[in-house]
Amino acid sequence: MDYRIIKENDLFLYTDKDGDIPQGHPSGFGLYTKDTRFLSRLEIAINGQKPVLLSSAADANYISVIRLTNPHMERSGELILWRESVEIERTRFIYEGGLYETFHLTSYYPKPIEFDFSVLADADFADMFTVRGFQHGETGHKTGTQRQSGGLTIGYAGADHVARETRIAWQPQESFIDEVTNTVGFRVRLDHRESREITFFVAPFVNGEGPRFYDPQVAKAKLEASYAGWNAGSTAVRSDNAAFDKLFHRGVQDLRVLLTDVGYGPFPVAGLPWYSVPFGRDSLIAALQMLSLNPEAAKGTLLTMAAYQGQREDPWRDETPGKIMHEIRYGELAGAGMVPFTPYYGTIDATPLFLLLAAEYYHWTSDLALIEQLMPNLEAALAWIERYGDRDGDGFVEYFQESSKGIANQGWKDSADSVVHRSGDYGQAPIALVEVQGYVYQAKTRLAPIFRTLGRSGDADRLEHEAAVLRERFEQAFWMEDEQYYAIALDRDKRQVQSVTSNTGHILMSGIASPERARAVASRLVADDMFGGYGIRTMSTGSSGYNPMSYHNGSVWPHDNSLCLLGLSLGGFEAEALKVMQGLLKAAEGFEYARLPELFCGYTEELGYPVPYPVACSPQAWAAGTPLTFVQTMLGLRPNALTATVELRPLLLPGMNELEVANLRIGQGTLHVRVRRNGGGDAPYQVDILENHTGYQVLIQPLEEGVVQ
Repeated sequence: MDYRIIKENDLFLYTDKDGDIPQGHPSGFGLYTKDTRFLSRLEIAINGQKPVLLSSAADANYISVIRLTNPHMERSGELILWRESVEIERTRFIYEGGLYETFHLTSYYPKPIEFDFSVLADADFADMFTVRGFQHGETGHKTGTQRQSGGLTIGYAGADHVARETRIAWQPQESFIDEVTNTVGFRVRLDHRESREITFFVAPFVNGEGPRFYDPQVAKAKLEASYAGWNAGSTAVRSDNAAFDKLFHRGVQDLRVLLTDVGYGPFPVAGLPWYSVPFGRDSLIAALQMLSLNPEAAKGTLLTMAAYQGQREDPWRDETPGKIMHEIRYGELAGAGMVPFTPYYGTIDATPLFLLLAAEYYHWTSDLALIEQLMPNLEAALAWIERYGDRDGDGFVEYFQESSKGIANQGWKDSADSVVHRSGDYGQAPIALVEVQGYVYQAKTRLAPIFRTLGRSGDADRLEHEAAVLRERFEQAFWMEDEQYYAIALDRDKRQVQSVTSNTGHILMSGIASPERARAVASRLVADDMFGGYGIRTMSTGSSGYNPMSYHNGSVWPHDNSLCLLGLSLGGFEAEALKVMQGLLKAAEGFEYARLPELFCGYTEELGYPVPYPVACSPQAWAAGTPLTFVQTMLGLRPNALTATVELRPLLLPGMNELEVANLRIGQGTLHVRVRRNGGGDAPYQVDILENHTGYQVLIQPLEEGVVQ
């Protein structure tokens, strides 16, 4: 990564590798909260010159340590400061809405030295949409800068009638301020091996409300304790495959930094730097992936989505009653009504995913109380599917953009060119996507028995009948006989959009496909036209829209692979599942810190390395959640709250001989299981249940013959 990011809850800092925010940089560096840039410039200098970077670490998401030193300084032949005399260690973290940064200055020059150390800071309060070049509009103005001993405040009056301030304080207070540039300077004198610390605190304020300042050491200790608590309360995994262990641990830490709470419990935001806000689809899918890690994230996601569920018909926001939102923004443009993201509802899949997640959450936790609490929201979402999701009554859920500033393609592949016919023409809305029909089917079939448990047999029967009808219509409308595969979509004329894409892989986890056709889909997902060695491509190399460099038409998305992987596992397609996991593991080794990015280009492994996509977010929640689905797949894990059982169907990666999973939260407690390879035969794996406090019975299912490698 050519940048560094730290985040905690709703505040994140996005800088270059030096730790600076250069003025006017096209990457949009800054300190952001509520979709507003509260620092647009942050540059340090020693004697007025930019320091030289030594090292820059980004392996820990909540804290960043960057080391720099001084360049050689002479004037007219007179030595001012010998090169590499001063080590500058800058350590920054975020706690309870404030940014803490400490500069630890150490002299390694053999004699006493003096120098000026300075920090230049400024704020433009730009809206996130403006920074990214997506939207513009009439905005407010800065109200000036107030300076006082040891601090300064930069003010802004927004067009949305919101007063924003960036308050900056520092210790020690002895300093000088350039009132033109807001540069804070310190005269530093150091003996050999002597050190000095200078600490800055940056606090975004909105309408006079903002964070308090803690002692930096206390704040850092509390932040570290929260991470320790997260790790202690989450599933722990250990194996003899170092690459997998590294990938899993990276995902767990990335998901922790992406957790945010807007008042209804912690849930994962989509990703950094541009999607650090509640997202319907992204948060729901990440929470689904996280069920095997920490189901509290699913609970927080469900409650957050329920709180923002659509209440009325509002074409400006593509809102209809019962619909789950796509995205919410809190910046000036949204507040002033210049963009419809308050929230915006232009997504076709978030509503069935909400229902699906609720059902799966119950099976993992047996938390019937939450289902009963959410029942009005579940009923509204089901009603939305029938009334608004299927407006023409053909039995399929389709999307159509109504907002003038909304999104045209409203599935997860939301770029303008993502639904393309063989002719190269784009599909015209209303469009019924293949995976959305699978989500609806899965939601109804998984919710029906839960409704029956609650004494709602009539509703359960209705859901099962609707699912059966949907399955029959789906098989007739979406299957492409010549491709032995399902089409990506039906267009407004009910014609198949006959591209071969990864979307179809999502239906495997739903059960909507017939067994024979599911087998054909599974085989095609890992065929050469779809699988390049690093993962399943978003589009077949044989389809007209294929482009390995595109965002959605030939790239590889880890989360997309993970949903295919869950379906492969549930369908018993173990050989295909192994191939997908091996490919993603190989890809992760090609990225910094073994972190799977949002996406990467779809070139084959013959290149010898995965090709990065230029503007992929990293970390990204559903990419970070992908290795969690490896655990679910390798255990063959399927909890069922209705029967109080946990099915295990173990399948280890080639070269992995042991997998131990502890603190796996299911039902009323936790499960601790170890799987070891036996070396073949009728029982290729030995499964040891080391602890079972779930209240569920563990059922170990045999593996199909010939699968183990």
